[in-house]
Amino acid sequence: MNIAKQQRNIFAFVADLYFASRIEQAAAGLGFNVHWFDFGKEIDPGMFSIPGRQLAEHVVGPGAVLIEKLTDLQPALVIFDLNDNHIPWQSWIALIKSSPATRRIPVLCFGSHKDLEAFKAARSHGADAVVARSRFVEGMPALIEKMVRKIDIRALQESCEALLDDKAILGIEEFNRGEYFEAHESLEIAWNKDHTPGRELYRAILQISVAYLQITRRNYPGAIKMFLRSRQWIDPLPDTCRGVNVAKLRTDSAQVYQAIKELGPEGLSDFDLGLLKPVEYTDR
Repeated sequence: MNIAKQQRNIFAFVADLYFASRIEQAAAGLGFNVHWFDFGKEIDPGMFSIPGRQLAEHVVGPGAVLIEKLTDLQPALVIFDLNDNHIPWQSWIALIKSSPATRRIPVLCFGSHKDLEAFKAARSHGADAVVARSRFVEGMPALIEKMVRKIDIRALQESCEALLDDKAILGIEEFNRGEYFEAHESLEIAWNKDHTPGRELYRAILQISVAYLQITRRNYPGAIKMFLRSRQWIDPLPDTCRGVNVAKLRTDSAQVYQAIKELGPEGLSDFDLGLLKPVEYTDR
């Protein structure tokens, strides 16, 4: 059994070098890598004039850029400095917590204890925790350890040793025949019946199935959204789970995503349906 993947990344919107250094040290001590927002290079903050909740489902523009970056990295935590004027943190927190692709990522904010309005705004836009700068510095390792999204790797691996549900087998066979709508329905039944961590295998396949369905319907935005949503479920899985070759499915779906991105909305009619590969699995 290949090992499931625990996210060991933190993404920080912090320009202050003092805080950046402290965050990096604290994160390293806990075994996390910190990835920094590249101010002035990655996204033009001025483009964020639309409220975050309206940006959440966009597949073009700055909202899409940020969501794609986060879904690609799959951080266990996002940190915002509320006193940094380089970023429109209200829109960006709302964006992260509104998009189905990123809303499970915890958001930790810190700022001046005197700026009560900023604290209130951060909470109202979806921040999971907002603390004063002094508390953030003093208790940084404990705060990070408390806030990061954790995956029970052992439970997931043990659950992946189980057999595929009958409905899941039906759903995979439907997927492999190109019956993507029917596959979604069958896999959703299997997912609802299962209450173990391994149920996320079914959710990952069904969301990729919906993405493929949207491609066959020439629905570019729908396909992009589903690919981005699927990453949070498929990325942590072991390379093999319940007999399913997850590594291959992960690679195949990534190639399809890249192909439609290169074609763009206007070129999706030229997509090569031969790229929609079947799910490999070992039947019991």
